[in-house]
Amino acid sequence: MNRRRSALAAALLAAVAGLASLQSTQPATAAHPAHPTHPDSLTPSPDAPHRGTVAGVRTPDRNVARDRAVQALKKGRSAPFRTAAADPTHNWWGIFPEPGTHDGITATHTVDPGYRVSTDDNFTYAPTTKAQNSCMEVVTAYWNSGNEIWAWDWCGAGGPAKTVAVDADFKAKYTRPAGTELAYSVQLVRDSAANNSWSSYLYNYRSAQWELLYRQSGRDQSGLDHGWDMFEIYASVDPATGTGYYCTEARDTVFDSSAIQLRHNGTWKPASPSDSPWTEQNPSGQDFLCPSLSFIRAGADDHWTVRQ
Repeated sequence: MNRRRSALAAALLAAVAGLASLQSTQPATAAHPAHPTHPDSLTPSPDAPHRGTVAGVRTPDRNVARDRAVQALKKGRSAPFRTAAADPTHNWWGIFPEPGTHDGITATHTVDPGYRVSTDDNFTYAPTTKAQNSCMEVVTAYWNSGNEIWAWDWCGAGGPAKTVAVDADFKAKYTRPAGTELAYSVQLVRDSAANNSWSSYLYNYRSAQWELLYRQSGRDQSGLDHGWDMFEIYASVDPATGTGYYCTEARDTVFDSSAIQLRHNGTWKPASPSDSPWTEQNPSGQDFLCPSLSFIRAGADDHWTVRQ
């Protein structure tokens, strides 16, 4: 696992460098009485119609805030943990779909429009998902310039190639209640093995169809031989509390990924222990600068929750 952590950190740093050039102590448990519920109506069929384009999708402009984010990411993604006192802590937890097990991934992710990040070097990417060799990673991105859904380009320039604001229009079309949370559904599929062409989609609950978020082809430059669906932080310590700023700011936020499915030989099936091992069995909130954090294995590798 240390080898995977080192490889992931090095690969993420390389990708962000490309963008810059452009511009609980509580153990994991099998169940938790308060994790969000996910009715069948919330989980769309991965084979529902695929047509149209996500409303509000845009190519992000270069600006001071985004350049600042890139520089912070260059520092934060250089190692899984802090290398100097002033550096953000970088850590993650979830599942790693294994090589050769899939050519597509889909999941339903919670999103909290009310979570606000106050500092410019702190980022919560949760949930965030990528298939093995896919040309994009789709990220629920919380940072101090606003909450967005990102399509991070792994086969081109790197960085967020497309963004969608988590605004009223997004909530109306792409989310549904999941317990006390809102959730949206995401899908990444390989269109062609010949040139490693991939498409990513969000599900429009109003029109009952998958809509295109981003399409790209080429060589996956992540440097990793597996995919992921996980909770990820870049966090610094609030001197007033001794914990990460996000530990206070996201106290009422539930990070949840459910109905995680992999596509193999044209068939979708739930992620399982045989193809999608946990990145770590019993993570500690202390390692995430938030001792009160719980890491809940809510399903047999196809559902996880992180909450306080």
